[in-house]
Amino acid sequence: MRRWASKKAERFEESVIREMTRISTLENGINLAQGFPDFEAPLPMKEAAKRAIDADINQYAITWGSELLREAVAKRTSEYNRIPASGGSNVTICCGATEAMIATMLAVLDPGDEVILFEPFYENYGPDCWISGAVPKFCRLAAPDWAIDFDELERAFGEKTRAIVINTPHNPTGKVFSRSELEHIARLCIEHDVLAITDEIYEYILYDGAEHISIGSLAGMADRTVTISGLSKTWSATGWRIGWCIAAEEISLAIRKMHDFLTVGAPAPLQEAAAAALGFGESYFASLQREYTERRNVLLEVLEETGFGVSRPQGAYYIMCDLGDLARPAETDTEFAMRLLRDGGVATVPGSSFYADPTTGNREIRFCFAKKLETLRKAAAVLRERLA
Repeated sequence: MRRWASKKAERFEESVIREMTRISTLENGINLAQGFPDFEAPLPMKEAAKRAIDADINQYAITWGSELLREAVAKRTSEYNRIPASGGSNVTICCGATEAMIATMLAVLDPGDEVILFEPFYENYGPDCWISGAVPKFCRLAAPDWAIDFDELERAFGEKTRAIVINTPHNPTGKVFSRSELEHIARLCIEHDVLAITDEIYEYILYDGAEHISIGSLAGMADRTVTISGLSKTWSATGWRIGWCIAAEEISLAIRKMHDFLTVGAPAPLQEAAAAALGFGESYFASLQREYTERRNVLLEVLEETGFGVSRPQGAYYIMCDLGDLARPAETDTEFAMRLLRDGGVATVPGSSFYADPTTGNREIRFCFAKKLETLRKAAAVLRERLA
């Protein structure tokens, strides 16, 4: 009998991150796996959504986003990211940053093009390349500080290289790419005529004085960068599915065509609320950093105490750990994660899911601390009990 799954679909499995959430629910676990908060979104944003619904903003917005939201994104991008942007020609509103990434890849990649990914990488990037017909090439970030080997990176660039994906702050490691690192990458992009696609969804979640820099703001990069972000992480609304990408007009036109036929458009009333959220004052973002710093420190303390090899994150809301002596002989990261989760334990993400070769990350595990302090303290008590 004919096999109905396409060759593309057979190249990858379902998301390990989202699978761990499902198993956590079945095991009555504490979910420190998937990157979503268990606390409320900002009240003014929710009230703006209610007003939009009450005003019967129920029908399709303009495919590439309501004018109100596109102008709000352009204003915020110009001020914070230092990338001059026009809502009319440079901004496309998508159904989350996830759709923004695949719409971008479909818009700029042809079969056989090569895309450079830093690994460990967010698990969607590999399948996004394959769906787009592109070939991923990998450059390893070296623990514990997740440094770039620029000799390896330069070797990754070749005649077929079309794009490089940069995720800063970085999931899963919490690395924040420095200005000097981004300038080096920018030089390679210009030299090899390569597009930079950036995932900056954690751009406001920073620690210990780290600075977020958008590569699109650097000299010579404005016309060869697609900058992706969204509502999910900064405004604790991962389920609203509001994301955006900023690019030069020629690239934006191509992205808008792909976006149109992928999803038609993002939820209209929630776009109105997102525009309101983008207008929050600086006190909101300062409070965000303070609160996440406290959450990070609570989890760091217990992970160090219980024996994990911890890489201290500079941004985002994850901690990537080496299992050290905590894993049993011959126990894989997945087996360790399942043992930790069973019967009301703590859900994590096996590190192997962030690498092209799963054996590379089979001594690593990722924790998420986008949770209430009470959730993190409960998880800390379980970890102390089980890993004593």
